[in-house]
Amino acid sequence: MQVLRAAFDDQDVLFATTLPGLADRAGLTRHALLPDCNANQKVAALRCALAASWLLLSFRPHVIVSTGALPGFIVMAIGKTFGARTIWVDSVANGEELSSAGNYARRVADLHLSQWPNVAAEARSEYAGNLL
Repeated sequence: MQVLRAAFDDQDVLFATTLPGLADRAGLTRHALLPDCNANQKVAALRCALAASWLLLSFRPHVIVSTGALPGFIVMAIGKTFGARTIWVDSVANGEELSSAGNYARRVADLHLSQWPNVAAEARSEYAGNLL
């Protein structure tokens, strides 16, 4: 997401992360910390969903952009129910196939992007250039 950060310079943005200290190291003034989780951690995923719901109720975003992983998908799915538009940018680490969270995100994303043309074609996603 830091690679895309400049695209949001003129917007009212709140960055959410699961990595403690990342926002401070990146110089983000508006940020939130969400609990990390994965598909094998049901209780952690529920904790993340509750924190995401509170965050979304407090911030009320019009658009949610995520670059991957289950916490980003959870925020998108809940945000979609609140009427937010959603954009998924599949992980830069997945050059051969769509990520697991990216597969779920196809169901809720208004715009689903992959930075790899071959992955985008195979996954019925869109390719609009790469970030690396």
